[in-house]
Amino acid sequence: MTNIPHDIDPVESQEWQDAVEDVILRDGPDRAHFLLDKAVQQARAAGAKLPFSATTPYQNTISTDDELDMPGDNEMEWRIRTINRWNAMATVVKRNKESSEYGGHIASFASSAALYDVGLNHFWRSKSAIHGGDLVFFQGHVIPGIYARSFMEGRLSEEDLKNFRSEVSGNGLSSYPHPWLMPDYWQFPTVSMGLGPLMAIYQARFMKYMHNRGLIDAADRKVWCFLGDGEMDEPESLGAIALAAREKLDNLIFVVNCNLQRLDGPVRGNSKIVQELEGHFRGAGWDVIKLLWGKGWDDLLENDSTGKLRQLMEETIDGDYQTFKSKDGAYIRKHFFGKYPETAELVKDWTDDQIWALRRGGHEPKKVYNAFLRATKAKDQPTCLLVKTVKGYGMGTAGEGQNTTHQQKKMQLDQLKAMRDRFKIPVTDEELEKDLPFVSLNNAQKAYLADRRKDLGGSFPQRFTGAPSLEIPALERFKGQLESTGDREISTTMAFVRILTTLLRDKQIGKRVVPIVPDESRTFGMEGLFRSVGIYNPLGQNYTPEDRDQMMFYKESVDGQVLQEGINEAGAMADWIAAATSYSTHGEPMIPFFIYYSMFGFQRIGDLAWAAGDSRARGFMLGGTAGRTTLNGEGLQHEDGHSHIFAGTIPNCVTYDPTFSYEVAVIVQHGMKRMYQDQEDVFFYLTLMNENYSHPEMPMGSEEGIIKGLYRMRKTAKPAKKHVNLMGSGTILVQALKAAEMLKEDFGVTSDIWSATSFNELARDYQDAERHNRLNPFDEPKVPYITQCLEGAKGPIVVATDYMKNYAEQVRGAVKQRITVLGTDGFGRSDSRVNLRRFFEVDANHIAAAAMVDLYREGVVSEKDLKAALAKYEIDGDKPNPRLV
Repeated sequence: MTNIPHDIDPVESQEWQDAVEDVILRDGPDRAHFLLDKAVQQARAAGAKLPFSATTPYQNTISTDDELDMPGDNEMEWRIRTINRWNAMATVVKRNKESSEYGGHIASFASSAALYDVGLNHFWRSKSAIHGGDLVFFQGHVIPGIYARSFMEGRLSEEDLKNFRSEVSGNGLSSYPHPWLMPDYWQFPTVSMGLGPLMAIYQARFMKYMHNRGLIDAADRKVWCFLGDGEMDEPESLGAIALAAREKLDNLIFVVNCNLQRLDGPVRGNSKIVQELEGHFRGAGWDVIKLLWGKGWDDLLENDSTGKLRQLMEETIDGDYQTFKSKDGAYIRKHFFGKYPETAELVKDWTDDQIWALRRGGHEPKKVYNAFLRATKAKDQPTCLLVKTVKGYGMGTAGEGQNTTHQQKKMQLDQLKAMRDRFKIPVTDEELEKDLPFVSLNNAQKAYLADRRKDLGGSFPQRFTGAPSLEIPALERFKGQLESTGDREISTTMAFVRILTTLLRDKQIGKRVVPIVPDESRTFGMEGLFRSVGIYNPLGQNYTPEDRDQMMFYKESVDGQVLQEGINEAGAMADWIAAATSYSTHGEPMIPFFIYYSMFGFQRIGDLAWAAGDSRARGFMLGGTAGRTTLNGEGLQHEDGHSHIFAGTIPNCVTYDPTFSYEVAVIVQHGMKRMYQDQEDVFFYLTLMNENYSHPEMPMGSEEGIIKGLYRMRKTAKPAKKHVNLMGSGTILVQALKAAEMLKEDFGVTSDIWSATSFNELARDYQDAERHNRLNPFDEPKVPYITQCLEGAKGPIVVATDYMKNYAEQVRGAVKQRITVLGTDGFGRSDSRVNLRRFFEVDANHIAAAAMVDLYREGVVSEKDLKAALAKYEIDGDKPNPRLV
């Protein structure tokens, strides 16, 4: 701790203080700030070690003198807001009277009702013919209040509210903001805490990107993100705030509801979460607006001539502030104001009820309005509002300011009556004793709300789906990728880059392509895009790149097309979500391609990928250097053998593991058609490899099989008695091709070769067929696609992929032939591809040996031949299981 020296000249000190006060009176606080900042700079330059503070006093940022009157009918808005509080509470309590299984939350909206009311009445503009609309990330736990508001507006019925959290029937209200379940209502999923703030930052950034590229007019559109102070402990909540300041996102507003409580207790019982967050955001370069005290405190602070009240506010910690609001006025008088004689004197003539009526700033609509208004006028800087409230405000003994309030879903009759009386709700005792009624607005109140929303462009929240369909290039546009490479060997990564280049040059959709890379463009052979389309930077390129004299120099520009996120997969994924939902948020469909190390995808950003599915995102994710044995040398935390299993858990994620250039082309063209022409709410995951080999020409008639997940790429004209089917995907299919040659040469075994582009798609088709047959036992049974493909296939089937066995094992039940599955279970490790494939038992030797074992079991080859094969292919039965070592 810095020791403050003794004041050796109090007279001089007072002269400095008087001078500062005189400047403020004559020229205002901004002039005083300028002079003091200059003085501090000079002192530091002279060697003085001045302490840094990123926090300001524990007071409201906006003074009462600077407050503007709030427009509209304040009394009408109070009346409507109290009814909204009641209906939000009733939505949860009525549901849980039926069964406690439904759950829900009362306290979060109770603490923030004024915030949402002011926003919906005065700030948040809906998309219209004259405005692109604001984007709002609603805090997940408050949504009973948002539904209640829509009920008052006539958008939702009483029956809808009664069906809160009853979604199976198809007419219920979702538990939290879920665009997948309510596609015309919710815009963003936010209740996986921490993802909302991260996604909001990148939505604001993408809005600027679209504007700077001339694709939209962002005008004065804003992105608002509502958060809880406890949610700010999530790493993602603060992880990108420096980017927001660096890129001057003045279209971004964070509203942190500081009710001082997380789900089980205080956020910072021993300190102050408001001050901590102010330090984070101001230090990162944000403007911070603190709204802590309601109007009842204004006179007290005006009369605080000794400064003791300010001192008391500063030194009181959050755990005590929470306790005060869980007690009563007498307790606050004794334990807060009573700490110093000077503060006790301030309220000596006040009743306990008057002390209890002192409110926190977040419950004062006028102060909320002024804080919001200032935030919307920010220039070159994002804004964070830190708004102090009481969790469970208005719930009284049912949970106001109590540790248990987050879990409170029921209220007793006396508690309901107390809340009714506190907010003057027009419900009688008889009505309460009979039922817990919802309260409708009268005609004047309905008209007032309708006028407020009409002035702001229409209903809110609302998700828009009217984006235009795109004309997708025909498959022939990728002719170069459909042909054989001959003796030239390339990787599927390079094949994809060529496809991407073709798309970028397309006159119809080229401008809509959004390449997104964390920091590995050169790894994926994409550095050519630096110069051809540029890297997006809102500040342009104000330096001379060291490689300026090279063909593919590092080029940043205001209208650059590539989003290059540095070493930041979560940020790149948030970029991708913003681009992949642009068809809804901006009415402009964009085609994002997020390219990354596959191991750093679903494993690292799986929660964001799930949110993308919920968001009805459309676009391509590409896991480069994929497979457990393909990325040789990098080791355990780089080698992916399970991303397809992770990807398969997301219902609307379509996944492929292509081997050849033409497969990549077919899949990308098909994906674009589904997402941007047919406008299906799906997204695609493709794995790409950095291994070079020759690529054949696309077999005639294979397109359907590539899309569905399986086709026979090589059929033996005259199968021998000893015949097998070798099936694989990715680079391991190349090993299967090699195994086929070995089997033919060594033992006269013929083989058909099958390319399985997607075991996930095959499995889904199989499971759908099984479900149909179970539910419709008297209909003609549906036959899974893989079963149809393999009908009549002679001999056993050996499957090998660069992924865990579970990936291919999903389809075992649909295969009538004998089937053996090889895969790469276990931790990856560094070595050569040859050694890794040998270790994981997916090389040509193991594939060939597995085929011989199956032929032996079917009585087609002799024991002598099998022993010879095991010896020739160096199969060690005592080799340790790679999954266990």
